[in-house]
Amino acid sequence: MALRLRRGPAWAEQDPTWRDASPALIASALKRARARPSGNWFVLGASRDITARGRPLGRTVAGIEVVVWRDAAGRLRAGPGACPHLGAPLRDSPVHCGRLVCHWHGLALDGEPFAGWEPFPAYDDGVLAWVRLDRAGGEEPTPHPAVPRRPPPSRSLTTVYTGVGRCEPEDIVANRLDPWHGAWFHPYAFADLTVTQVPQGGDAAQDALVVDVSFRVTRRVVAPVRAVFTAPGPRTVVMRIAEGEGASSVVETHATPLHGAGAAPRTAVVEAVVAASGRPGFALARAAAPLFRPLLRSAAARLWRDDLAYAERRYALRARGAFPG
Repeated sequence: MALRLRRGPAWAEQDPTWRDASPALIASALKRARARPSGNWFVLGASRDITARGRPLGRTVAGIEVVVWRDAAGRLRAGPGACPHLGAPLRDSPVHCGRLVCHWHGLALDGEPFAGWEPFPAYDDGVLAWVRLDRAGGEEPTPHPAVPRRPPPSRSLTTVYTGVGRCEPEDIVANRLDPWHGAWFHPYAFADLTVTQVPQGGDAAQDALVVDVSFRVTRRVVAPVRAVFTAPGPRTVVMRIAEGEGASSVVETHATPLHGAGAAPRTAVVEAVVAASGRPGFALARAAAPLFRPLLRSAAARLWRDDLAYAERRYALRARGAFPG
C-alpha cells in the first residue's frame, strides 16, 4: 500500500462508527488489559532525557517521589526523591562523577542504600526509562519490564512525547482501545478508518484490534496502512503497523499515574514512536533525526491535545457516575 490521492467522502459524509464502538466491547478489552501483570514497572520518560551530566529526572509516580540519574558507567539509578538527611528535593541536585550530590548539604548518593535511603530498581530499554515501585504496583515483581518488540535501532527513528491529564491510567488505555473515533475526532490525521477485527480475549498478542486506516500526509495525499492494537499490560497499549507505509513501526502509549491514593487524579502519557520504513529516503531522515524528532513530537502532541480531553471527559463522567458505558 503506497501513498495515494484520496477522493473519499467529506468528514460529515463518512460512515458513522458509533454502532461498532460498543461501550461493552471497549470495557471488556480494558478489563482484560488491567488484569495483565506489569511486574510493578512504571514508565518515567525518554531514556535520552537522562544524561550522565547535569541534573537528574524527578517525577512523582503513584504518589511516590522518585529521582533517577546515571552513574559514572552510564547505568540508570533510581530511588526516593527526598534526601535521607533533611528531605531536600533531590530532583534539584546535580550529578557529579556519577553521584547525586544534594544541593542542601552535599550528601552524595551513588545509588546504593544509605542511611535509610533505599534504591528502586530501574531499567533503560534504549528508548524509555522505567522504575519498579513494588509498594505502588502491589503485584509479583519481575526483574525487568515487558518491553514491546520494536524495529532495530539501526533502522528506526525514535521520539518520545510526554503529556499530563486530569484522569486515571484506565482512561488513557480506554481511549487507545477505541480506534473508531480516529477519523471523526482527528480528521486532520486520519481518514477512511475501518475496524476489521475486534478483541476476542485470550493472551495479549491475540486480543487485538485490527484497523485499516489512511494516515494523512497532506490534505489530499494519504498513506493507507493496517494497524494492530494490543494491550500487553494494565497501563500500556501498542499500535504496530502490520502492512503498508512504515510497516513494523510501533507507537507505544504508556499511562503512568502521578497521584497517590485519595489525591486528585493526574496521569502522564508517555508515548514512544519508533518509526521504520523501507523507502530509500528514510536513511536520510534517520541521519537528520534531530530535525525530524521535533516534528514527530509535534504530531503526537496535537493528537494528545484532543485525546487527553477525551480521557479527562471520560474520567469526569465516571467520577460522577454518569459514564454511559
